Formats: sequence, structure tokens, C-alpha cells
Amino acid sequence: MEDNQLTLYKLMILYLIKKVDFPLSNSQICEFIIDKGYTNYFNVQRAFHELEEEEMLRTKTIRNMSHYYLTEIGDEAIEMFSYQISDSIKKDIAQFLDEKEYELRKETDLEADFFPAKRGEYTVHLKIKEKDTLLLELNLNVVSREQAVHICDHWNDKHSDVYSSLIQQLLF
Repeated sequence: MEDNQLTLYKLMILYLIKKVDFPLSNSQICEFIIDKGYTNYFNVQRAFHELEEEEMLRTKTIRNMSHYYLTEIGDEAIEMFSYQISDSIKKDIAQFLDEKEYELRKETDLEADFFPAKRGEYTVHLKIKEKDTLLLELNLNVVSREQAVHICDHWNDKHSDVYSSLIQQLLF
């Protein structure tokens, strides 16, 4: 692969992250770049790897999913070099974000993770955010890894019911 192509993929990743006010996951960015036929999975991962090595991205990992944020260096780079991204690619990115922003945001506004606690128990850490506002943060201790996984797997579907129930119980 030519260096120019890799540079374009890196700029596309930075540009995508710059255009939203929430972190994007590796899979969300890959969905755009690969589905549009710009390149393959391996080239995208190489671009991510180099961006991290160059300290243009900061990564937060939640349940084996990497979420990416621009660093100051990455922000400066995309400001200086975004002109190298063609208007048609920028249009594709804008269309992708217009169509998928709600889904993309929802995926990052909900967090569910777990970690081992004492004596074979696990702590499940759950969050609901709306943009930069934390609406709910909850830690639950459970007796098995299976319970922790089950709770995390169902958080996306049940978070609204849990939040509503808590508010209802605490207000009335």
C-alpha cells in the first residue's frame, strides 16, 4: 500500500472523529470506511495503529471495544490537512453521520463493563450519558461472571426501563 493511501485513511479517521462530539469505536469507523469500499479491514487497522503510535488518538477500552478521541496533536493535524480529503469523501462522511448519528451516539452513551471483585464475585459498572452529561452511574456486585456478562449484554435493551424505574421509585 502506498503511503499516500495510508495517509488518506488516517485523515479520514481523524476527520470522522472530529465531526462528532462523542467518541467513535473502531467498529463504527470501520463500518464507514469498509462499507463505502475505500479499503479493507487490515489497512484501516494499520491506520489506527499508526495514529495511536503518533499520539493523534487516545483510546478508551470498554468490554473489548476501543473508543477513540482526538488528542491535541490529532486535532491540529486534521485542521491542517483536511484539505487533502476530497469533497466526495467529505460528502460521504457527512451523509453517513446524518444517517447514523443517533445509532452511533447511542452506542457510546451507554457503557456496560465488569471486572473481578473479591472472592470470585464481579462488579458490573453501568452508565447512561447524554452528550457530556452523566445521567446514571451504577455499580452492582454479582456472584458470577455469567451474571455480569448477562447484565452487560442486556444493558442496551433495558437501560431506559432501569432509569425510569429508579426515578419512579425515588420520586414517589
